[in-house]
Amino acid sequence: MKIAALHIHQVDLPVRNGPYTMANAEVWSLTSTLVQIVSDTGVEGWGETCPVGPTYAEAHADGAKAALEAMAPGLIGAEIAPLILHRVMDGLLNGHNYAKAAVDIAAFDAIGKALGVRVADLLGGVSQEVVPSYYATGVGEPDEIARLARDKADEGYPRLQIKVGGRPVEVDIAVIRKVWETVGGRVRLAVDGNRGWTTRDALRVSRECPDVPFIMEQPCNRLADLAKIRGQVGHGIYMDESAVDLATVVDAAPFVDGFGMKVTRIGGLQPMAAFRDICAAHRLPHTCDDSWGGDVIAAACTHIGATVDPRLLEGVWLAQPYIDGHYDDAQGIRIEGGHIRLPEGPGLGVVPQIEASGGVSSFGG
Repeated sequence: MKIAALHIHQVDLPVRNGPYTMANAEVWSLTSTLVQIVSDTGVEGWGETCPVGPTYAEAHADGAKAALEAMAPGLIGAEIAPLILHRVMDGLLNGHNYAKAAVDIAAFDAIGKALGVRVADLLGGVSQEVVPSYYATGVGEPDEIARLARDKADEGYPRLQIKVGGRPVEVDIAVIRKVWETVGGRVRLAVDGNRGWTTRDALRVSRECPDVPFIMEQPCNRLADLAKIRGQVGHGIYMDESAVDLATVVDAAPFVDGFGMKVTRIGGLQPMAAFRDICAAHRLPHTCDDSWGGDVIAAACTHIGATVDPRLLEGVWLAQPYIDGHYDDAQGIRIEGGHIRLPEGPGLGVVPQIEASGGVSSFGG
Protein backbone atom coordinates (compact mmCIF):
# COMPACT_ATOMS: atom_id res chain seq x y z
CA MET A 1 0.00 0.00 0.00
CA LYS A 2 1.56 3.26 -1.17
CA ILE A 3 0.75 6.96 -0.94
CA ALA A 4 -1.10 8.01 -4.09
CA ALA A 5 -2.14 11.48 -2.91
CA LEU A 6 -1.49 13.77 0.03
CA HIS A 7 -3.64 16.74 1.08
CA ILE A 8 -2.71 19.39 3.65
CA HIS A 9 -5.55 21.21 5.47
CA GLN A 10 -5.43 24.00 8.03
CA VAL A 11 -8.19 24.66 10.57
CA ASP A 12 -8.59 27.50 13.07
CA LEU A 13 -9.17 26.47 16.70
CA PRO A 14 -10.16 29.47 18.87
CA VAL A 15 -9.40 29.05 22.58
CA ARG A 16 -12.60 28.87 24.62
CA ASN A 17 -12.69 31.63 27.25
CA GLY A 18 -9.17 32.57 26.17
CA PRO A 19 -6.43 33.27 26.50
CA TYR A 20 -4.62 30.10 27.55
CA THR A 21 -1.68 31.36 29.57
CA MET A 22 1.69 29.72 30.22
CA ALA A 23 4.95 31.05 31.62
CA ASN A 24 6.26 32.03 28.18
CA ALA A 25 3.17 32.23 26.00
CA GLU A 26 -0.42 33.47 25.79
CA VAL A 27 -2.70 32.16 23.04
CA TRP A 28 -6.20 33.13 21.91
CA SER A 29 -6.50 31.03 18.74
CA LEU A 30 -4.40 28.34 17.10
CA THR A 31 -4.09 26.95 13.60
CA SER A 32 -4.03 23.18 13.35
CA THR A 33 -2.54 21.42 10.31
CA LEU A 34 -4.08 18.14 9.16
CA VAL A 35 -2.58 15.68 6.69
CA GLN A 36 -4.84 13.41 4.65
CA ILE A 37 -3.10 10.61 2.79
CA VAL A 38 -4.85 8.48 0.18
CA SER A 39 -3.39 5.09 -0.66
CA ASP A 40 -3.23 3.46 -4.07
CA THR A 41 -5.97 1.13 -2.80
CA GLY A 42 -8.25 4.01 -1.87
CA VAL A 43 -7.75 3.86 1.91
CA GLU A 44 -7.47 7.24 3.63
CA GLY A 45 -5.50 8.15 6.74
CA TRP A 46 -5.47 11.35 8.80
CA GLY A 47 -2.77 13.00 10.91
CA GLU A 48 -2.54 16.31 12.77
CA THR A 49 -0.06 18.72 14.31
CA CYS A 50 -0.90 21.92 16.19
CA PRO A 51 1.93 23.85 17.89
CA VAL A 52 0.92 26.16 20.78
CA GLY A 53 1.90 29.37 19.05
CA PRO A 54 5.38 30.27 17.81
CA THR A 55 7.11 30.73 21.19
CA TYR A 56 6.30 27.59 23.19
CA ALA A 57 8.66 25.40 21.18
CA GLU A 58 10.64 25.43 17.94
CA ALA A 59 7.45 24.84 15.98
CA HIS A 60 4.70 26.97 14.49
CA ALA A 61 1.73 26.49 12.19
CA ASP A 62 3.24 28.11 9.11
CA GLY A 63 6.36 26.02 9.62
CA ALA A 64 4.32 22.83 9.76
CA LYS A 65 2.59 23.62 6.48
CA ALA A 66 5.83 24.64 4.77
CA ALA A 67 7.66 21.53 5.96
CA LEU A 68 4.85 19.25 4.79
CA GLU A 69 4.68 20.96 1.41
CA ALA A 70 8.45 20.55 1.05
CA MET A 71 8.24 16.81 1.73
CA ALA A 72 4.96 16.01 -0.01
CA PRO A 73 6.22 15.50 -3.60
CA GLY A 74 8.84 13.05 -2.36
CA LEU A 75 6.26 11.10 -0.36
CA ILE A 76 4.06 10.26 -3.35
CA GLY A 77 4.66 6.60 -4.13
CA ALA A 78 6.24 5.87 -0.73
CA GLU A 79 5.23 2.71 1.11
CA ILE A 80 2.73 3.39 3.89
CA ALA A 81 4.88 1.85 6.62
CA PRO A 82 5.90 4.12 9.53
CA LEU A 83 9.57 3.12 9.73
CA ILE A 84 10.03 3.45 5.98
CA LEU A 85 8.18 6.77 5.91
CA HIS A 86 10.41 8.19 8.65
CA ARG A 87 13.50 7.24 6.66
CA VAL A 88 12.04 8.81 3.54
CA MET A 89 11.07 11.99 5.41
CA ASP A 90 14.49 12.26 7.05
CA GLY A 91 16.01 12.04 3.60
CA LEU A 92 13.77 14.82 2.34
CA LEU A 93 14.02 17.26 5.26
CA ASN A 94 16.25 17.56 8.31
CA GLY A 95 14.44 18.07 11.62
CA HIS A 96 10.85 19.35 11.83
CA ASN A 97 9.64 16.34 13.83
CA TYR A 98 6.35 18.07 14.60
CA ALA A 99 5.48 18.18 10.88
CA LYS A 100 6.67 14.64 10.17
CA ALA A 101 4.47 13.42 13.03
CA ALA A 102 1.31 14.27 11.07
CA VAL A 103 2.39 11.95 8.24
CA ASP A 104 3.34 9.23 10.76
CA ILE A 105 -0.09 9.42 12.43
CA ALA A 106 -1.88 9.37 9.07
CA ALA A 107 0.07 6.24 8.12
CA PHE A 108 -1.00 4.41 11.28
CA ASP A 109 -4.61 5.48 10.67
CA ALA A 110 -4.51 4.17 7.09
CA ILE A 111 -2.89 0.86 8.06
CA GLY A 112 -5.41 0.32 10.84
CA LYS A 113 -8.31 0.99 8.47
CA ALA A 114 -6.84 -1.32 5.82
CA LEU A 115 -6.45 -4.16 8.35
CA GLY A 116 -9.64 -3.42 10.27
CA VAL A 117 -7.82 -2.95 13.59
CA ARG A 118 -7.32 -0.07 15.99
CA VAL A 119 -4.09 1.91 16.08
CA ALA A 120 -3.56 0.87 19.71
CA ASP A 121 -3.37 -2.75 18.54
CA LEU A 122 -0.79 -1.81 15.90
CA LEU A 123 1.24 -0.16 18.67
CA GLY A 124 1.44 -3.33 20.75
CA GLY A 125 -1.94 -3.93 22.34
CA VAL A 126 -4.37 -2.29 24.73
CA SER A 127 -3.60 -2.16 28.46
CA GLN A 128 -6.79 -0.29 29.35
CA GLU A 129 -9.84 0.74 27.35
CA VAL A 130 -10.43 3.86 29.46
CA VAL A 131 -7.37 6.01 30.14
CA PRO A 132 -6.99 8.72 32.77
CA SER A 133 -6.74 12.31 31.64
CA TYR A 134 -5.54 15.37 33.55
CA TYR A 135 -6.46 19.02 33.52
CA ALA A 136 -3.93 21.81 33.02
CA THR A 137 -4.76 25.20 34.47
CA GLY A 138 -3.37 28.38 33.02
CA VAL A 139 -1.17 30.73 35.03
CA GLY A 140 -3.45 32.55 37.47
CA GLU A 141 -3.94 33.94 40.94
CA PRO A 142 -4.18 31.67 44.02
CA ASP A 143 -7.94 31.88 44.65
CA GLU A 144 -8.76 31.53 40.93
CA ILE A 145 -6.60 28.45 40.41
CA ALA A 146 -7.73 26.87 43.68
CA ARG A 147 -11.40 27.21 42.62
CA LEU A 148 -10.61 25.67 39.24
CA ALA A 149 -8.69 22.84 40.90
CA ARG A 150 -11.64 22.07 43.16
CA ASP A 151 -14.05 22.06 40.21
CA LYS A 152 -11.86 19.71 38.17
CA ALA A 153 -11.33 17.38 41.11
CA ASP A 154 -15.12 17.27 41.50
CA GLU A 155 -15.42 16.35 37.81
CA GLY A 156 -13.27 13.27 38.42
CA TYR A 157 -9.85 14.23 37.09
CA PRO A 158 -7.28 12.08 38.91
CA ARG A 159 -4.43 14.55 38.22
CA LEU A 160 -4.09 18.31 37.91
CA GLN A 161 -1.28 20.27 36.32
CA ILE A 162 -0.81 23.74 37.79
CA LYS A 163 0.88 26.21 35.44
CA VAL A 164 3.41 28.55 37.03
CA GLY A 165 6.27 30.84 36.02
CA GLY A 166 6.71 34.15 34.26
CA ARG A 167 6.08 36.18 37.44
CA PRO A 168 7.46 36.55 41.01
CA VAL A 169 8.03 33.08 42.43
CA GLU A 170 6.27 34.11 45.66
CA VAL A 171 2.98 34.12 43.73
CA ASP A 172 3.67 30.62 42.40
CA ILE A 173 4.31 29.38 45.94
CA ALA A 174 1.04 30.94 47.10
CA VAL A 175 -0.83 29.21 44.25
CA ILE A 176 0.67 25.81 45.08
CA ARG A 177 -0.19 26.10 48.76
CA LYS A 178 -3.73 27.34 48.07
CA VAL A 179 -4.42 24.49 45.66
CA TRP A 180 -3.14 21.96 48.18
CA GLU A 181 -5.32 23.47 50.93
CA THR A 182 -8.32 23.23 48.61
CA VAL A 183 -7.99 19.76 47.04
CA GLY A 184 -5.64 18.06 49.50
CA GLY A 185 -4.96 14.45 48.60
CA ARG A 186 -7.96 14.10 46.27
CA VAL A 187 -5.80 14.38 43.15
CA ARG A 188 -2.16 14.05 42.16
CA LEU A 189 -0.47 17.38 41.47
CA ALA A 190 2.05 18.44 38.88
CA VAL A 191 3.51 21.95 38.97
CA ASP A 192 4.52 22.92 35.45
CA GLY A 193 7.01 25.75 34.99
CA ASN A 194 7.21 25.41 31.18
CA ARG A 195 10.91 26.30 31.56
CA GLY A 196 9.91 29.56 33.30
CA TRP A 197 11.89 29.17 36.54
CA THR A 198 15.57 29.63 37.23
CA THR A 199 17.31 26.92 39.26
CA ARG A 200 17.16 29.36 42.18
CA ASP A 201 13.36 29.56 41.88
CA ALA A 202 12.94 25.80 41.68
CA LEU A 203 15.08 25.27 44.78
CA ARG A 204 13.10 27.87 46.71
CA VAL A 205 9.74 26.39 45.76
CA SER A 206 10.76 22.91 46.86
CA ARG A 207 12.23 24.17 50.13
CA GLU A 208 9.16 26.26 50.98
CA CYS A 209 6.64 23.53 50.08
CA PRO A 210 8.16 20.40 51.65
CA ASP A 211 4.77 19.22 52.90
CA VAL A 212 3.00 19.46 49.53
CA PRO A 213 3.38 16.33 47.35
CA PHE A 214 3.79 17.36 43.74
CA ILE A 215 6.14 16.75 40.86
CA MET A 216 7.98 19.61 39.13
CA GLU A 217 7.49 19.46 35.40
CA GLN A 218 10.22 21.15 33.34
CA PRO A 219 10.89 23.89 35.93
CA CYS A 220 14.05 25.07 34.14
CA ASN A 221 15.16 25.26 30.54
CA ARG A 222 17.98 22.77 30.05
CA LEU A 223 18.80 19.19 30.98
CA ALA A 224 21.92 20.53 32.71
CA ASP A 225 19.70 22.70 34.93
CA LEU A 226 17.52 19.74 35.89
CA ALA A 227 20.55 17.59 36.65
CA LYS A 228 22.02 20.43 38.74
CA ILE A 229 19.02 20.71 41.08
CA ARG A 230 17.94 17.07 41.14
CA GLY A 231 19.90 16.20 44.25
CA GLN A 232 18.86 19.38 46.08
CA VAL A 233 15.06 19.24 45.86
CA GLY A 234 12.58 17.10 47.73
CA HIS A 235 10.19 16.74 44.79
CA GLY A 236 10.32 14.59 41.67
CA ILE A 237 11.38 16.28 38.44
CA TYR A 238 9.81 15.50 35.07
CA MET A 239 11.20 16.63 31.73
CA ASP A 240 8.84 17.99 29.09
CA GLU A 241 9.89 20.61 26.52
CA SER A 242 13.57 19.64 26.53
CA ALA A 243 12.79 16.03 25.55
CA VAL A 244 12.98 16.75 21.82
CA ASP A 245 14.05 13.32 20.53
CA LEU A 246 14.81 9.77 21.60
CA ALA A 247 18.52 10.47 22.05
CA THR A 248 17.74 13.20 24.60
CA VAL A 249 15.33 10.88 26.40
CA VAL A 250 18.05 8.25 26.75
CA ASP A 251 20.52 10.86 28.04
CA ALA A 252 17.98 12.31 30.48
CA ALA A 253 16.70 9.05 31.96
CA PRO A 254 19.32 8.93 34.77
CA PHE A 255 18.57 12.52 35.84
CA VAL A 256 14.77 12.78 35.83
CA ASP A 257 11.90 10.97 37.52
CA GLY A 258 9.51 10.99 34.57
CA PHE A 259 8.43 12.77 31.42
CA GLY A 260 5.65 14.87 29.98
CA MET A 261 5.82 13.81 26.33
CA LYS A 262 4.19 15.26 23.24
CA VAL A 263 3.49 12.91 20.34
CA THR A 264 4.26 15.47 17.64
CA ARG A 265 7.38 16.82 19.36
CA ILE A 266 9.05 13.42 19.25
CA GLY A 267 7.93 12.78 15.67
CA GLY A 268 4.77 10.71 15.84
CA LEU A 269 3.48 7.37 17.07
CA GLN A 270 6.41 5.26 15.86
CA PRO A 271 9.02 7.10 17.99
CA MET A 272 6.44 7.56 20.75
CA ALA A 273 6.17 3.78 21.06
CA ALA A 274 9.96 3.57 21.36
CA PHE A 275 9.83 6.28 24.04
CA ARG A 276 7.17 4.29 25.90
CA ASP A 277 9.41 1.23 25.90
CA ILE A 278 12.46 3.19 27.10
CA CYS A 279 10.37 4.52 29.99
CA ALA A 280 9.15 1.01 30.78
CA ALA A 281 12.75 -0.24 30.94
CA HIS A 282 13.69 2.55 33.37
CA ARG A 283 10.37 2.45 35.28
CA LEU A 284 9.75 6.12 34.51
CA PRO A 285 6.17 7.47 34.64
CA HIS A 286 5.08 9.68 31.77
CA THR A 287 2.19 11.34 30.00
CA CYS A 288 1.01 10.83 26.42
CA ASP A 289 -0.03 14.27 25.22
CA ASP A 290 0.25 16.83 22.56
CA SER A 291 0.55 20.59 22.65
CA TRP A 292 -2.90 21.30 21.11
CA GLY A 293 -5.23 20.17 18.34
CA GLY A 294 -8.54 18.50 17.57
CA ASP A 295 -9.94 14.99 17.34
CA VAL A 296 -7.16 13.47 15.21
CA ILE A 297 -4.27 14.23 17.55
CA ALA A 298 -6.55 13.56 20.52
CA ALA A 299 -7.26 10.08 19.16
CA ALA A 300 -3.54 9.47 18.53
CA CYS A 301 -2.67 10.41 22.13
CA THR A 302 -5.44 8.20 23.47
CA HIS A 303 -4.34 5.19 21.41
CA ILE A 304 -0.70 5.34 22.53
CA GLY A 305 -1.79 6.09 26.10
CA ALA A 306 -3.95 2.96 26.09
CA THR A 307 -0.86 0.81 25.41
CA VAL A 308 1.17 2.11 28.37
CA ASP A 309 1.53 0.13 31.58
CA PRO A 310 -1.20 1.72 33.76
CA ARG A 311 1.29 1.97 36.63
CA LEU A 312 3.44 4.29 34.51
CA LEU A 313 0.76 6.32 32.70
CA GLU A 314 0.46 9.77 34.28
CA GLY A 315 -2.42 10.66 32.00
CA VAL A 316 -3.43 11.77 28.52
CA TRP A 317 -3.92 15.52 28.14
CA LEU A 318 -6.27 16.78 25.43
CA ALA A 319 -7.14 20.28 24.24
CA GLN A 320 -10.80 19.23 23.98
CA PRO A 321 -11.97 21.11 27.14
CA TYR A 322 -10.42 24.32 25.78
CA ILE A 323 -11.95 24.32 22.29
CA ASP A 324 -15.46 24.11 20.81
CA GLY A 325 -16.72 21.42 18.48
CA HIS A 326 -15.27 18.29 16.90
CA TYR A 327 -13.93 17.23 13.51
CA ASP A 328 -16.07 14.10 13.88
CA ASP A 329 -19.35 14.93 15.64
CA ALA A 330 -20.27 11.29 16.16
CA GLN A 331 -16.93 9.77 17.23
CA GLY A 332 -15.04 12.85 18.44
CA ILE A 333 -12.76 12.27 21.42
CA ARG A 334 -14.27 13.43 24.70
CA ILE A 335 -13.16 13.58 28.33
CA GLU A 336 -15.87 12.30 30.65
CA GLY A 337 -15.37 12.16 34.38
CA GLY A 338 -11.69 12.95 33.93
CA HIS A 339 -11.13 9.89 31.71
CA ILE A 340 -11.12 9.09 27.97
CA ARG A 341 -12.58 6.00 26.32
CA LEU A 342 -10.53 4.47 23.54
CA PRO A 343 -12.29 4.83 20.15
CA GLU A 344 -13.80 1.61 18.83
CA GLY A 345 -13.47 1.99 15.06
CA PRO A 346 -10.52 0.87 12.92
CA GLY A 347 -7.47 3.11 12.65
CA LEU A 348 -7.77 6.16 14.88
CA GLY A 349 -11.54 5.70 15.07
CA VAL A 350 -12.35 9.24 13.95
CA VAL A 351 -13.20 10.52 10.48
CA PRO A 352 -12.76 14.31 10.17
CA GLN A 353 -15.42 16.38 8.46
CA ILE A 354 -13.69 19.74 8.23
CA GLU A 355 -13.76 23.04 6.40
CA ALA A 356 -10.19 24.14 5.82
CA SER A 357 -9.69 27.79 6.72
CA GLY A 358 -6.40 28.19 4.86
CA GLY A 359 -7.22 26.28 1.69
CA VAL A 360 -5.98 22.82 0.76
CA SER A 361 -2.58 21.94 -0.70
CA SER A 362 -2.81 18.74 -2.73
CA PHE A 363 -0.10 16.51 -4.18
CA GLY A 364 -0.33 13.38 -6.30
CA GLY A 365 -3.38 11.97 -8.01
